[in-house]
Amino acid sequence: MPEKRPYPGGHGDANASKRPKPTAPQKPPATDFLAAAKAKAAEAAARIAAKIQEGKARSDAAAGAPSSASPANAKLAAMKARIAALGTQNGTSTAPSTNTPPVRPSPSHTASGPLPSGRDDGKNKRNEVKGPRFATTLGNRRVDSETPAPESGSRAPAVQADEPVENPYYDPKAVPTRNHRLTRGLLFNQRGKYLDQASKLRAQDRLEQIRAVLAKQARQTGLEENSDRGFLVEPPPDVEWWDEGLLDEPSYDCIDHPDKVKIDGDNSIITFYVQHPVLLKAPQDQLYIQDKPMYHTAKEQAKLRRMRRAADLKEHQAKIRLGLEPPPPPKVKRGNMMRVMGEQAIADPTAVEMLVESQIAERHDTHVKANEDRKLTKEERLAKLAENQEKDAKKGLHMCVFKINTLAFGKHRYQIDNNGKQLSLTGITIFNPSMNLVIVEGGIHSVEKFKKLMLNRIKWTENGRPTEIQEEKSAADPQWLKPLDVSGNLKDHSLNKCTLVFEGEIKQHAFRKWGSKMCETDGEAKEALSRSKLDSLWALAKNS
Repeated sequence: MPEKRPYPGGHGDANASKRPKPTAPQKPPATDFLAAAKAKAAEAAARIAAKIQEGKARSDAAAGAPSSASPANAKLAAMKARIAALGTQNGTSTAPSTNTPPVRPSPSHTASGPLPSGRDDGKNKRNEVKGPRFATTLGNRRVDSETPAPESGSRAPAVQADEPVENPYYDPKAVPTRNHRLTRGLLFNQRGKYLDQASKLRAQDRLEQIRAVLAKQARQTGLEENSDRGFLVEPPPDVEWWDEGLLDEPSYDCIDHPDKVKIDGDNSIITFYVQHPVLLKAPQDQLYIQDKPMYHTAKEQAKLRRMRRAADLKEHQAKIRLGLEPPPPPKVKRGNMMRVMGEQAIADPTAVEMLVESQIAERHDTHVKANEDRKLTKEERLAKLAENQEKDAKKGLHMCVFKINTLAFGKHRYQIDNNGKQLSLTGITIFNPSMNLVIVEGGIHSVEKFKKLMLNRIKWTENGRPTEIQEEKSAADPQWLKPLDVSGNLKDHSLNKCTLVFEGEIKQHAFRKWGSKMCETDGEAKEALSRSKLDSLWALAKNS
């Protein structure tokens, strides 16, 4: 084994042998440190308590109280603290160690007491030592000395937390006040409350239904008979409205007394002034009056036609001379075919004849096409008809009332309804078992055409069997509105007729549209007509 080189520092055999590694000091167990810390804390608490007692004794001496036992008490308290510390150390060394961390005592407040605000909790949290909560580190952590709370007699009494602190900067007016809602007590419904309400509502509904039924029966029975109430003339009043200002009494009995008649005198309404009323236009002056064109005789119409055609031909010839239009082909007919075509007609008469026939057919087609182009379309015809009917209504409104014995035949009902709509008439058709009433209103032209339809064109004595489709549509109709009787035979319409009850000019429309209504009784018919203030027409038709 080669010999080691000496250390250059001249220490000889300093490196001959290796230095042993220093052994690491053994760490005392965590329980010893914890016991020592508790002993120190107890000793510090004893010293603080002794100082407090000493201060109390001095204050008592200053006040004149005997204080001979204060040093002895202090020594006694110090001895008790040392004995407690030794006992604690012995107890902790013999007790088995546990992993439960000790509870840290909460730091005590100063003699002035807790602060009124809640800021002390935050300070305690900030001052608290944070670290891992397991047994090894808890043993190495220093325990803060617990400062005991001073007694009440040593210093000024502490301020209670419940007592409010006077703040010179506090303004109660600046604090927003809250509207505290008053709690309401529970209100319980009595048993059967809503049952009583429901029974009352049902009783009221039954009463309304009974009233409606009674009113309908009274209307049917009271107005069903034909009464002359619409023709009764009311008795004259005691005094007419134009004489009320001339008499002192509400009757004509005082005419013989000159002092009760206000004709001559200052208090009379009759003066020498003439009152000119405002002039109003007559109803017929407000109607539309159409200017009638001038009519020509047959000779004048032919002359005008010749002159118009000559002017058109002259204009056409001028355009041909100027080259604006091509010259028309020769007009060949069967009569001038040989004269116009000449040699060509002699050489091939069949071809010339076919050419002439084609030209004749072409001229006919052109004529028919021109006539078709001049015709109005369906929309234009309807618009022109509506315009003419509107002009006819502006000339004046006329009304006609017709009475028909029966309208059981469906064809008659269709003719009345369809023509009334086509002529733009307004009115109503009332179906009744005793008679049927048709009221129409519109322009003079439309009313006259409808009048001819009702009095001349329709054959009221006709009757026929309905088709299957008509039977399905009229299945819900009453028996008196069907063309067949109960046994299935055709009803006899030999006595059926149409009578014109009323005809005249009216000021305005009584109906907004054309319609029909089925009335079983006379009361229902009068009620339907009373909406348009024409209920007197029913009595008039009954008596005619």
